[in-house]
Amino acid sequence: MTANEWLPLAVLASSLLPGLVIFALPEGWIALRTALNLFGAIAKLALVAVLLAGVSAGEEYGVRFAVLPGLDLAFKADALGLLFVSLSAVLWLFTTLYAIGYLEGAPHRSRFFGFFSLCVTATIGIAMAANLFTFFIFYELLTLSTFPLVVHRGTDKAMRGGTIYLAYTLIGGTALLTGIVWLHHLLGHTEFAHAGIAAALGPEYAGQLQIIFLLLIAGVGVKAAIVPLHGWLPQAMVAPAPVSALLHAVAVVKAGAFGIVRIVYEVYGIEFAQSLEVLLPLAVFAAVTIVWGSFRALFQDDLKKRLAFSTVSQVSYIVLGVALFGPLGTIGGLVHLVHQGIMKITLFFCAGNYAETLGIHKVSEMNGAGRRMPLTTLAFSIGALGMMGAPLTAGAISKAWLSDGAAAAGMDWAIWVLWTSSLLNAAYFLPILWRAWFRSAPAAWPEERIAARGRRETAWLLLLPPLVTAAMTLAAAMLAESPGSPLEWAKLIAEREYRQGVTLP
Repeated sequence: MTANEWLPLAVLASSLLPGLVIFALPEGWIALRTALNLFGAIAKLALVAVLLAGVSAGEEYGVRFAVLPGLDLAFKADALGLLFVSLSAVLWLFTTLYAIGYLEGAPHRSRFFGFFSLCVTATIGIAMAANLFTFFIFYELLTLSTFPLVVHRGTDKAMRGGTIYLAYTLIGGTALLTGIVWLHHLLGHTEFAHAGIAAALGPEYAGQLQIIFLLLIAGVGVKAAIVPLHGWLPQAMVAPAPVSALLHAVAVVKAGAFGIVRIVYEVYGIEFAQSLEVLLPLAVFAAVTIVWGSFRALFQDDLKKRLAFSTVSQVSYIVLGVALFGPLGTIGGLVHLVHQGIMKITLFFCAGNYAETLGIHKVSEMNGAGRRMPLTTLAFSIGALGMMGAPLTAGAISKAWLSDGAAAAGMDWAIWVLWTSSLLNAAYFLPILWRAWFRSAPAAWPEERIAARGRRETAWLLLLPPLVTAAMTLAAAMLAESPGSPLEWAKLIAEREYRQGVTLP
């Protein structure tokens, strides 16, 4: 086996093997568990860096194993997959640090971090899948590995939220499998390829291909929380804060959005999908989700639920970018896959800090929190402003490219959708910032668990991750044109994998 074949497997193994060992560790072996977690996260980052350098230089990485005749378990590390892999690897490191601090003294930590590692392994497998069969295997592994994390606390509320999550995702998985089997029957394979594979079938299959497209999109659309398939996401907010961060920024909803990207670009091909007239309905569903999620967020007093409905809205920016027929929209959608991740994980880290430090769970309890926890609130403010698309934040870059893509595609109505969402974003985020910075603090916090010590407002392992990801939110905008930035990598994908020979600004 050559280096170009084993490197993708090594990226998978860097979280899988530590996770399997962690399952067997006694609860008291804190130092070894922490060391395994951090070793896996750092090793994954180093391996991904090697892949990024190779792919940018034109190297090809991949490996496959025959399962049945015509059915392979196959992996490839291409530019599109590495966009998602890089996001997952970077944010996994910071989520691991955060989770170590968050779960200090809590029970069942070996179980938690074992499933945590399996969850990241499944996400990497989804990103590097070379065909729909491999994608499906890891897509379902993601469902099964995240369920124990959602119900980690074991309360009735947690079990109810986890059951709803499992029901939605298993039904989505059934739809996805149906579409995969149907397509495999027609084509004899389901490999991902530039410009897609579905166009190889004649026009007499157009009706079947439209139905298969619906099944595939519905299957991944559950995890992407597209309306009306989004009901599980607010219910899953019963999970601990590190899990919520994982669900929204690194794993589940991003896996759904990434699946839509693969299906449109490398199963159907953007040109063929446009000819089948399936992109406009997808854009409409994305637009409805963007506005509906933002509207529902307005009325949530629970902080994590407000952030959950914000995710429902923001992830569909990616879907809208995919559905815009043109490279500019593609770039906007792909770069938002990264930008939304770093902004949303910042917000969930901060929400966890408020809950663990002061017992704050509701927007109405945020009065004066900025004075008690200024660094956490500064990070939250940067994440919130990014979601609104404020200048000098990652969100501004995404929305500018999406707006340009909508204009280039002749879909001016999509620009109004983006503006409406931005106004609604401001309407549900600015009151939080106003309360935190400018309202007087209460006589006592709901439940102060971590006392301030000098300039330390909470535990350092809780404070450091949101400060770093908030800085990344600013850096992604200010260094957007730098080599290796998410924007430049999205342009590389558009040039290589969207429309051959396209010239980009």
